[in-house]
Amino acid sequence: MAHTKESWIEIVLRTPMQLTDPLANFLEELGTQGVFEEEPIQDSFNNIPDQPHETDIIKAYLPDNPEVKDKLALLDRYIESLQELFPQLGKPAYLTSIIADPDWAERWKKYFKPLRISKNIVIKPTWERYTPKGGEIVIDIDPGMAFGTGQHASTRLCVNAIEDIMLKKRPSEGWNVLDVGTGTGILAMCCVKLGADRVTAIDLDQQAVEIATVNIAINGLVKNIDIYNQDASTMRGTFNLIAANLTAPTLINLRDTLVSMMSPGGYLVASGITDMYGTHVEKIFETGDILIHERNEEMEWVCITFRKKDV
Repeated sequence: MAHTKESWIEIVLRTPMQLTDPLANFLEELGTQGVFEEEPIQDSFNNIPDQPHETDIIKAYLPDNPEVKDKLALLDRYIESLQELFPQLGKPAYLTSIIADPDWAERWKKYFKPLRISKNIVIKPTWERYTPKGGEIVIDIDPGMAFGTGQHASTRLCVNAIEDIMLKKRPSEGWNVLDVGTGTGILAMCCVKLGADRVTAIDLDQQAVEIATVNIAINGLVKNIDIYNQDASTMRGTFNLIAANLTAPTLINLRDTLVSMMSPGGYLVASGITDMYGTHVEKIFETGDILIHERNEEMEWVCITFRKKDV
């Protein structure tokens, strides 16, 4: 029986480097099958771009079906909104073309290189070689096309906040961590590498749990991390560090659950928040014994660390 080739719409988008992350995230939310940077940023921690005329090329792929027109219209509107928010930057522009049955796996792997995401942590794909320098912590991942590789600003912000907390203090009972929405398992693995005694990782997406389980095994951390296909609202127990790289509406919906699981003196690192929601999230969470510990921003992304008062 002959194999029928699928048709795809290839989107090739040129954008100022400062808008690469928000556009890549938006394209993922549109349902594209992989988002790739033509010129990958090798060290996003030390090389945050500040020159408005430097550009990136992003490629993304949509199934060629009747929904494409509506999705491209949404992309057009999003580009207009970015232009209004950042008028000093050049306006992103894209071209589309129809392609048949590309070799997704090889095309995708080409763009994922070792990437420093914090002062100490480097994320690398399993198929790349990398020799650690100094005290670098290297985490191997095989993410699968639908999940993150640590390049997104919200992940970087979250890892840096966690690293700052864990390296500055260690509770007498040790670090007991909950990673909500673990995805590829990056945050859970970072926590173990930074000294967490125990990490519980959960995700609503069964495919994410399967990919994270593989990554945890690749890094030899099976004994350190418990992973479940579970909704945070059904979780019980207390943790002195909770990482929640989600979205602002999801964080707000889970507010009472997350706060109830914070141990006295414990931290909640909340990321995946766009700047338009930042103040709103702070107001929702900062009540009674919940204080704002730190707020970090990169472009339109915000990461807020909350701390629960000691008893």
